[in-house]
Amino acid sequence: MKTDREHSLYLPFATALRDKLRGGYNLSKLRADLLAGITVGIVGVPLAMAMAIGSGVPPQYGLYTAIVAGLLIALTGGSRFSVSGPTAAFIVILHPIAEQYGLGGLVTASFMAGIMLIGMGLGRMGKLVQFIPYPVTTGFATGSAVVIASLQFKDFFGLQLAVQPGHFLERIWLVGQALPTFHTPDLLIGASTLALLLLWQRLKTGLPAPLIGIIVATALTWLLSRFVEGFEVATIASRFSYVKDGHSLPGIPPFLPYFVLPWQLPSLDGQPLRLSLELIEALLGPAMAIALLGAIKSLLCAVVADGMTGTKHDPNAELIGQGIGNVVAPFFGGIAATGALARTVSNIRAGACSPLAAVFQALFILLVLLAMAPLLGYLPMAALSALLLQGAWNMSERKHFRHIFRVAPRNDILVLLVCFGLTVIFNMVIAIGVGVVLAALLFMNRMAELTGGKQVEADHPHLESPLPEGVRLYEVSGSLFFGAAEKAMSALHDIGARPRAVIINIEGVTVMDVSGLVALDSAIERLRSGGVLVAVAGVHGQPALLMRRAGLRNIPGKLLLSASLPQALLRVRHYLGESATGKPFITVPIN
Repeated sequence: MKTDREHSLYLPFATALRDKLRGGYNLSKLRADLLAGITVGIVGVPLAMAMAIGSGVPPQYGLYTAIVAGLLIALTGGSRFSVSGPTAAFIVILHPIAEQYGLGGLVTASFMAGIMLIGMGLGRMGKLVQFIPYPVTTGFATGSAVVIASLQFKDFFGLQLAVQPGHFLERIWLVGQALPTFHTPDLLIGASTLALLLLWQRLKTGLPAPLIGIIVATALTWLLSRFVEGFEVATIASRFSYVKDGHSLPGIPPFLPYFVLPWQLPSLDGQPLRLSLELIEALLGPAMAIALLGAIKSLLCAVVADGMTGTKHDPNAELIGQGIGNVVAPFFGGIAATGALARTVSNIRAGACSPLAAVFQALFILLVLLAMAPLLGYLPMAALSALLLQGAWNMSERKHFRHIFRVAPRNDILVLLVCFGLTVIFNMVIAIGVGVVLAALLFMNRMAELTGGKQVEADHPHLESPLPEGVRLYEVSGSLFFGAAEKAMSALHDIGARPRAVIINIEGVTVMDVSGLVALDSAIERLRSGGVLVAVAGVHGQPALLMRRAGLRNIPGKLLLSASLPQALLRVRHYLGESATGKPFITVPIN
């Protein structure tokens, strides 16, 4: 039986598939994986294209992501049933990058995020991601849903906007001004698709709502454009084109993704992006946001899959697998990928038995790209916008948002609103950074409030007899860290008339950092310099180890370290020349 540490030393792509196929894999399970892969792939085709369009790039790059990243992550990740690919959660990060740096900047940022994810996995940070506070994730998830929805208004209503502003407030202002000029055919198709998606989701028939919505929307568009004069809607073929043999053709290219360096893909001016230190510095923040969000979403997806199947994922291997997929996919035009919760749930419900189901899903999407690219050009843009609107609604965390408002402390509500507001008004990069820092500061403030020091005036319950004359007892409790050290030791600053001895009881201190150690050491030195005997009681656990490393030792007659309060008092009495009854010791001369 390999330990967790031994398992981490193996290359993930050399052991992951073998480990995930253990347990008697046979032809029956292979058939089940194939059917599950096809089922999820049927849904994944329109979703991948919609995610790419929402991110600001042509739809084929979403398909490339689902093919390359989806296949590699399935083989190398730490979850048996997760399906990875482009997701709606990334749109709020990717769209501003595409607007500023073009396709080349987007895939380069995804490549950088992949390297970070591999580093997080190798650094065994899979469980550290769980320490991101719940109000932070809920705030930026809900804020992202609002931003994603606002990006769909243009195609959903068929608005003629010269630009799609990067800032939410400016975008809403321009959409509001252009709203009276909506295009009725686009709005009809978009509204019909959205209504069907919501209705079909409630019916719970087993057939995926996105598949039904796209098929019906495409058929309805074809019928109305054929029999209703002047009925015309924007489609993938009318909006996007590709170049083949020097000719521009409508739709998406029906051939395999080709190898290309990410930074050689075009920027906004159509020229290669050109890699530079300035570019790396500019993309560093967005890449970190992609990596952090990708880690959170993929691990959440793996946890949900574990709950549905009774399996257990390896969080560090999952991060490494996500990193591998995001490093390799950009060399084939792929954008950022992570665990897709809805597709993972569909994969499990369709009967998946192993990660081969996700591999078959990727291969099915590749087959559709090669064989049916011309047909994909008929998909209406308004219908794809409806898909993303439904996705934004599903990821909005509205129930959890309201729940936090009802039951959470004020500090958590503040973090929630700050993350939500920053995500909507600015971007997720700022929201995540500020949210985590704010939550950490508020948490430290709470911990500091629970940490304190006081002089014990009355008899202590752990003492069998009163304190001797001129001996004072101070108790320190809580976490003695940098945010609470000075407050906890403040009771020792003013001791009034100089006592003969001071006992500092730290039995209630569970954790001590260097700042706490320095504060304690300073208090001890100040008392010792005044000729006061100092005894530290309750020295145990992590604080004892830290004090030992710092060189704090017993100094007879000056500093006494004891494991318990009764022991400390006994030693203080001894050095003060008193017995346990409070009377002076009777010394008998030795002849």
